[in-house]
Amino acid sequence: MIYTIANKFITVQASDMGGELQSIRSAEGIEYLWQGDKTYWGGRAYNLFPIVGRLTEGKYTWQGKTYEMNLHGFVRKTALTLVEQKSDKLVFHLAANDATRAMYPFDFDYTLTYTLKGASVSTTVTVRNPGAEKLPFAVGGHPGFNVPINGEGAFEDYYLEFDCERQPRAIQTSPTCYILHETREYPLEEGRRIRLRHDLFDNDAIMLENVCTAVTIRSDKTAHALRVEYPDMKYLGLWHKPLSDAPYVCIEPWTSLPAYDGEVDDLATKRDMMKLAPGGSYTNTFTISVK
Repeated sequence: MIYTIANKFITVQASDMGGELQSIRSAEGIEYLWQGDKTYWGGRAYNLFPIVGRLTEGKYTWQGKTYEMNLHGFVRKTALTLVEQKSDKLVFHLAANDATRAMYPFDFDYTLTYTLKGASVSTTVTVRNPGAEKLPFAVGGHPGFNVPINGEGAFEDYYLEFDCERQPRAIQTSPTCYILHETREYPLEEGRRIRLRHDLFDNDAIMLENVCTAVTIRSDKTAHALRVEYPDMKYLGLWHKPLSDAPYVCIEPWTSLPAYDGEVDDLATKRDMMKLAPGGSYTNTFTISVK
């Protein structure tokens, strides 16, 4: 089912399937969110839990047992329960059940909240650990945005502009899109910009660390823009369908990364996993603003 919240600046829709955003539309009627054309990518704005990215051979181990899990975890393909709806707020919930335990043998409570403020929508993930052992997990977002915005200009007229000057490092990847143990400096124009070209994504996603915590899609061809702020996310993924002229860009804030090439993860030692103590709670928010 699709649910709608709105104020005088923005209208947002989300589905109970994965709690996935379906639309971010301005008061002028401009659609900013990618609409899921399967020619390029059928998704719109996946929510990632309890892993980010690919697992080698689609599996991992935990306490000597092997489990299988899909790309980006199971939330994106699971129906969530709507537990609260206000004019400016949606709250979805998922608790551990037999289906999740077959892939992920832990008790958890996962809450996803969308909140409007002005021309912004915030995505807040709250994870609680009702179990008796530490809970390993990662969270992230995978929203795609229309480029060009409102059909104004061409894809190559747009650029990504970070809020600050900082030298990011690109996590190197294998031809099969798993990460390697090497990084390199990722060049930015004027210390802050990435000029968009379709061939940027010919080798799949760009994965960055040491990035500024907000980035904006801009063009000199339009006054419209879109900003993503992710103050507590360590990594940023940038993506569209490789080897294509896909008219969108995904801006993906993550707390963790895919598996290393050729290495099956042990969840106890997997890179950058949160380890939430029994009875503990964790919250992370990223915000999308339109202009």
